[in-house]
Amino acid sequence: MRRTLIALLLAAAVPAFAQQQPALEPIPEPPPMPAGSELDEPEVTILKRGEDTVAEYRLHGKLYMVKVTPPHGVPYYLIDKEGKGQMVREDSLPNLAVPMWVIKSW
Repeated sequence: MRRTLIALLLAAAVPAFAQQQPALEPIPEPPPMPAGSELDEPEVTILKRGEDTVAEYRLHGKLYMVKVTPPHGVPYYLIDKEGKGQMVREDSLPNLAVPMWVIKSW
C-alpha cells in the first residue's frame, strides 16, 4: 500500500520537474544620472581627542553633527538643529516609548 502511494506521488511529481526553464533576457543598463544631480553624502572626519573618538559630519563643508564616543560608556551626538552653529546634545537612544502590552497574566 505504501509503495503504491509513493509510486503515485512520484509519478505525479515527474511532470513538474520536466518543465523547461524560460529563456532569460539580460537586464538592461540603467539610464545615466542627470547632470548636476550629485548625491549629497556627508564628509566624515574621525579625530581622537584625549581618550574620546570624535566623528565630525559635514555637508557642503558645513558641520551639522558630531558623534562623541568615550572609551567607556555610550556615544552621544551633538546636532546643529537650526543651522546656526549651536550644537545641542542628543543621546544615541531616542526618547521612544516602546509598547508593552500584557499578553497573558496568571
